[in-house]
Amino acid sequence: MTIGDARVIRPRRDQIGWEMVEIDSLLPAGHAARLVWTFVTQMALDRFYAAIGSRAGEAGRPAADPQVLLALWLYAAVEGVGSARELERLVERDVAYRWIAGGVPVNYHGLSDFRTQHGELLDTLLTDSVTALMAEGLVKFEEVIADGTKVQAAAGKGSYGGASRMARIGRIAAQRMAQLKAEADTDPAASSRRRKAAQSRAARELGERAAKAAAALAELQKEKDKRRKTHRSEEDGKAGPKASLTDPEARYMRFADGSIKPGYNMQIAASGNGLVLAVMATDRRNDTGLARPMVDDIFSRYGCKPGRLLVDSTYAAEDDIVSLAGDGVMVFAPVPEGRADVKPETLRRRLAKKLNQPQALKDWRERMNTSHGQDVFRRRKRIELVNASLKNRGFGRLCLRGIAKAKIAGLLQAIAHNIMLASHLRTKAA
Repeated sequence: MTIGDARVIRPRRDQIGWEMVEIDSLLPAGHAARLVWTFVTQMALDRFYAAIGSRAGEAGRPAADPQVLLALWLYAAVEGVGSARELERLVERDVAYRWIAGGVPVNYHGLSDFRTQHGELLDTLLTDSVTALMAEGLVKFEEVIADGTKVQAAAGKGSYGGASRMARIGRIAAQRMAQLKAEADTDPAASSRRRKAAQSRAARELGERAAKAAAALAELQKEKDKRRKTHRSEEDGKAGPKASLTDPEARYMRFADGSIKPGYNMQIAASGNGLVLAVMATDRRNDTGLARPMVDDIFSRYGCKPGRLLVDSTYAAEDDIVSLAGDGVMVFAPVPEGRADVKPETLRRRLAKKLNQPQALKDWRERMNTSHGQDVFRRRKRIELVNASLKNRGFGRLCLRGIAKAKIAGLLQAIAHNIMLASHLRTKAA
């Protein structure tokens, strides 16, 4: 076509043509999506298939292949995508996600259900995948590093309220449910009944969340009363406990940047080379005393305990250090320094207490005073790189609500992290 003196080729979108495309050729070799798919096809997913309701010889539409759904979520974790709706859109328009789906139809509802309904299976998958890496020689338990990282919950400041607000919302939800039930019984229109059923479901869920928030408030009040016995002046100056109506299990906590917002404290344990071994979700505001539960979780998964556990100063309490020493686990953590500006009598009592401490604590203090102990502890910074990698992949803010679903998000991130890091370690070794 000629426009003025210029000859150009104009688009012809009404022209019928045939496109012959092999979707496998659209993705280059070594792409991250191929690594994820290779991992998924090599893992035993029998339990995922056992959960499918559609069976041979029975009526009903076939279900989407769990291999595809799992691979989509793992690749989404690599790419920092946490929304089921966004994942559905990416399957339609992004080459890598289209390649993984391979023509399998998916929608956000099915994707969301698959993620939230298979928390225990994802936990087992992390264990199985790390066990396979152990067989390759990529994971060793001589040295394990553990730390907590805060992730922001899917709850806003306006969703928080005290006991009176939760009780009022619970009463409103109950009244609304009763009103909708009475209207549905007398309404003959099918479409209206469906609408009333949706409204009734929303009111019921609101009432359930209000009840969970009230239970969370009761627990927070118990903690406040317990702390008030030792820190009366501090607790008296604080307002009463509050819980979120959106995510009742989320708690206000201080993040690394100094901000205070709703979140969860995710506990991550990794091997010396950075492969994630275990994930725990907690609502604890600090990591004190979590060393023992983490070691027990590792033992329940893999049947062995680390020779050395590298943690921050508050992670392992003195009782944990003694207990773990009895299991052959040497803890490497900074020795807290006591205040120097104290009375001589206080110093004498402190020294006498140290002399009467268990031998495990004396050994811990001694090894942390050596250059070798400090060199070993410096390797703890590896867990900071792991946490940073997870945060860079979108793990800083959750799209899911509840502590169980927070762990699911952490498990997906951990497995995706291990897939990418293991590929790098294999290439480096080769």
